[in-house]
Amino acid sequence: MVHINMLDPTASPLDYYGWELRRRREAAGLTLQQLGAIIFCTGSLIGQIETTKKVPTRDFSERVDAGLGTDGQFSRLIGLVLRSQLPTWFQPYAEMEAKAAYISTYQAQLVYGLFQTEEYARAVLATGSPDDLEGLLSARMERQRILERLQPPLTWVVLDEAVLHRPIGGPGVMRRQLERLLEFNEHRWMRIQVLPNSAGEHPGLAGAFNILRFADHPDIFYTEDMMSGHMTADPETIKQASLHYAHLQAAALSVSDSAALIARVMEERYEDRSQRDAVA
Repeated sequence: MVHINMLDPTASPLDYYGWELRRRREAAGLTLQQLGAIIFCTGSLIGQIETTKKVPTRDFSERVDAGLGTDGQFSRLIGLVLRSQLPTWFQPYAEMEAKAAYISTYQAQLVYGLFQTEEYARAVLATGSPDDLEGLLSARMERQRILERLQPPLTWVVLDEAVLHRPIGGPGVMRRQLERLLEFNEHRWMRIQVLPNSAGEHPGLAGAFNILRFADHPDIFYTEDMMSGHMTADPETIKQASLHYAHLQAAALSVSDSAALIARVMEERYEDRSQRDAVA
């Protein structure tokens, strides 16, 4: 007799997803292989998702909805599933980030998570040697969907110049990441300023931080260390953080000068060797 792994659909969003996928597939009278043929993947992959051994992606969910005629059920559920894959301590911030009307962030080490390319994010996340890199990566990419809304949050990033020079993932990855930053800087709802090395000492020396503002909720200040995140709505903290951020903006290059610096670093430090070789 084939052993069937029985899931508790109340245990987690991922367990519910797997349980519901199996229920819907069996209700349609399909084997794993038959459904796989319909949605262009292996039956083994579907089985692993049904038993929570693999985390589904948004693309997989959309194909399941089309193949089983489930009226977008799995496409709606996948956001909850992927958010549940984020570190437990980070989930409260991610929930508030998704509701924010205005995001102000200073980043000293890395490109802000919402602005990271998939390649860059993979290289960053891999440094922690996670058990499920793909699940974490999918969760980070899911966070970025808030920027695709008709009216996304106004997002203002002050980026330390050191971030541009830190070769995360190698030259090709960095070139594509800086290209992405230039694209964001042309977006109506997004702005990037670079804090140059010449700024010397500044209020951001203590590390990265974010300020979230809402239409109907007190502002939130967020920062994190290596192992956890810290979020507060304390008015005095928000006041002090906002003052620090104003000083950082004043010390940073203008938006247009920042774009010029990003482009210059991209061309000088992360030259596209394939184009150079083609020209040669």
